[in-house]
Amino acid sequence: MNPRIQDWRERRVWLIGASSGIGAALARELRERGAKLALSARNAEALQLLAADDVSSLVLPFDITQAAGALLARDEILAKWGGIDLVLVVAGTYQKMRAEDFDLTAAKQLVETNLNGTLNCLAAVLPTLLAQGKGGIGIVASVAGLSGLPQALIYGPTKAALINLCESLYLDLHARGIAVYLINPGFVATPLTAKNDFTMPALISAETAAHEIVRGIERGEFHIHFPRRFTNWLRVLRLLPYRLYFWLIHKVTGL
Repeated sequence: MNPRIQDWRERRVWLIGASSGIGAALARELRERGAKLALSARNAEALQLLAADDVSSLVLPFDITQAAGALLARDEILAKWGGIDLVLVVAGTYQKMRAEDFDLTAAKQLVETNLNGTLNCLAAVLPTLLAQGKGGIGIVASVAGLSGLPQALIYGPTKAALINLCESLYLDLHARGIAVYLINPGFVATPLTAKNDFTMPALISAETAAHEIVRGIERGEFHIHFPRRFTNWLRVLRLLPYRLYFWLIHKVTGL
């Protein structure tokens, strides 16, 4: 559904959310393959450490909830590189929440970071990609956005919005020569998931997740989801009648 990538050498990749977890693992994976990296996140110190062994990497810290920061980072990239081949928006946050502990402030923060933050990144990169008539954008959502799940009262809807966003972007951008990648991980061992107090099925490392994302992009896939032994079950469950779906989720999770 997207062009295949056979060689990453000199490919200009802007990685937003690169300071830890999947983002940092992606930076290491792509650097090993020869990509030129621009690294962004809030944590400037973590970005500097990540780029310590690669003087060619651009370090451009900003907070994705601030649209002006994304625009300034984009302008610096264009000044240095003259264009962008791939933007990967990995930044996001997570907080488990159920109806009985609904927290409006925390809910709004999840929306501000996961959804509005991604829109800030889009506002920065879409004009460049459209002017180029080539390149690509990948957005990390989550299988938690496929359907309602316990403890994902607000996190799940923010990721559902990103799934819908990627689908709409593909319809708009594919004919313009711009690739779109919807990235739906299952459970990945990161500082965010370390907060969970329940058993996470099919848990994988950030390095494994990064490898799956890069492989999916190389194959030209639109929907990159993993580990498939887990994500495919969730994709099937969303097709069931609600009565059966709710019963199965309660049975499996005990929640």
